[in-house]
Parts: sequence; C-alpha cells; structure tokens
Amino acid sequence: MSNLDELRNKIDAIDDAILELLNERMKYVKSVGELKQKSGGTIYRPERERAIINRLRNANLGLLNQNAIEAIYQEIFAVSRNLEMPQSVAYLGPEGTYTHQAARGRFGAMSRYIPLATVEDVFKELSNKESKYGVVPIENNTEGAVGITLDCLGQYTELKIFGEIFMDIHHSFVGINENLKEIKRIYSHPQGYNQCRKFLESHELNTAEFIPSKSTAHAAYLASQDEHSASICSKIAAKLYNVPVLFDKIEDNAANRTRFLILSDIKNPKMPNCKSSILVRTAHKPGGLSNLLEEFKKENINLTKLESRPVKSKDFLHSFYIDFEGHIDDENVQRALSKTGEFIWLGSYLSGENDEF
Repeated sequence: MSNLDELRNKIDAIDDAILELLNERMKYVKSVGELKQKSGGTIYRPERERAIINRLRNANLGLLNQNAIEAIYQEIFAVSRNLEMPQSVAYLGPEGTYTHQAARGRFGAMSRYIPLATVEDVFKELSNKESKYGVVPIENNTEGAVGITLDCLGQYTELKIFGEIFMDIHHSFVGINENLKEIKRIYSHPQGYNQCRKFLESHELNTAEFIPSKSTAHAAYLASQDEHSASICSKIAAKLYNVPVLFDKIEDNAANRTRFLILSDIKNPKMPNCKSSILVRTAHKPGGLSNLLEEFKKENINLTKLESRPVKSKDFLHSFYIDFEGHIDDENVQRALSKTGEFIWLGSYLSGENDEF
C-alpha cells in the first residue's frame, strides 16, 4: 500500500470519528432543545456560541486558524439550531446579494431563506409572524446609513434588534467578454458602482454606460445575458449566474464594510459585551441634544453611533438613532433613559464589531 493510500485511510478513519462525535453532539442538542421548549427558552443564544468559539480559540494548538474554527462552528451551530427548531430567515433579496451572504454566514445552509423585495417587506414578514428572523443592512462605512431601515425600526416597534453582523464587502468585476474594449455597458447597484470609481477610471471603463440595477445580484444576471456588458457584483452572485470573474476586489476602499441587523421579536437577556439601540426625540429647544448626551456621560455610558433622522412631518423635526454600550435593563442605562424624554427601545444584543464571521 502506498503512503498516499495510508494517509487517505487515516483521514477516512478520522472522518468517521468526527461524524460519530457530531451525531453524539446533536443528541445533546436535541435534549437541550426539548428542555428549552418546555421552559420557553430561546433557541438562538449568540452569547453561548461566542463563548464556545472563544474557548476553542484559546484551546487550539493545531493548524486551524481562528477564521477556520469560526467557519466550521458557525455551520455546526446553525445545524444545531435547526435540529432544536427549524428556522426561517427573511432577508433583503434577491438571492445572491450581500445581505443573503450575511444571512447564510450566520444561519447556515439548513435554514429556510425568504428573499424579499424591500427592507420594509422584511419587517412586514416578521411582524406577520411568517418568519422568526430577518436580516437587513443598516449602514456601510463608505455610503453611510440605510435610511429606510432606521425608519422601519421606529415604525415596527414590536420587532427588536436581536444581533448584528459586520461583513467585509468585496466587489468583483464580472462579464462573459474578457475584452474590456468591447464592454459598452456596466450593470450595478448605484452603491456598488460608486464604491469602485477608481477601478473604472484606471481601466478606462468610466465612459461605458452605467445602467443601475435593483441589486448586485440582478446586475450579475443582466451581464450574463449581454456579451457587450459587465457587472459589479459579489462573487456569490457571479457564481449563481455562472458569469466569469474578470477582476476581484475592485472596491476603492479596501476596508469597505457593511453592518447588517438580525431582527426578531425576542428580547435578549443581559450579557457581557452588550450593545443597545434607541430612537429618541429630544426637546425642540436649544440644548436639547446636548442635555441628552450629558445624561449618558453622567452614567459613564459610551455611545458608539449617533444618527439624525427627520420625523416625517411639516415641522422639520428630527429624531436620533443611538447605539450605546450596555443592556436596556442595566441600572445606569435606566437612569439615563429616565431623563431623556420620549424614546423607543430598539433592542439589546451582543456586539458584533469584533466578530470575524
């Protein structure tokens, strides 16, 4: 027997052992799920999953790096959750978008995914109890906040932010024609197009007609049907429509990231490394906002985001979307909010800023 055959036999034996252990793990998972259903406990516990990954990171002495461990266990967690209770996830579609990619990265291959046409459609789907979770974008570090998401958070107050996902966004330039001089049209979502202007200029493609599409996934589809065109889209969209990738990672900002929200009707318990979000309307008088911020300062609460949103009325009033460190039930948070006036609590959830998922 050759050395190669011996190595393959050893790998096969390890795979058999891994499968046996995974099945044993799932037996315990199923028992946990039965206990949770009796007690009314939440199936998805992100703080527990974070603790497991951190423990494995610290115990790891082998060849697997941290990203590999996280990728493997995110899928194991997703399978475990679906074993406890099948999960349905609504997201801003269509299939192949970055939101789809973010949702799949967190909820795995076994969950049922429902692509919807607009951000508000995702909120309606959850509000009507058609899905348990929803994933929508809320901000990009190049283009800023997604206004419709902020507005829906204030409108669908029965829903809460259950979690957040930070994902690096890499755009690809794809097309069925490798000759750039023959490309007459470029399909892209306007946001993706604006994030790749330097690439287009350096390759003399900025003179090609820009045709806006409703999503980067739809842009990939259009390019697959037009030999004199190209698309700016994600790799997952290019793969979905079988369009060759001509250039990879063409975005102007190498640190291009988008933050996505996981929505549900679940209230997370208090946990370490927690964030909260509120929508607050300050008094319409000089010093209204500064008085609000002073209350957070007094209670030693760190604000991580402050975004102004117009209140849709003829009076040009504004409300403020605020992210801060801490849980809604923390005593110092309660003291600060008791002096803020009118506010809507949008959710308390595990911070995702240090995640690599």
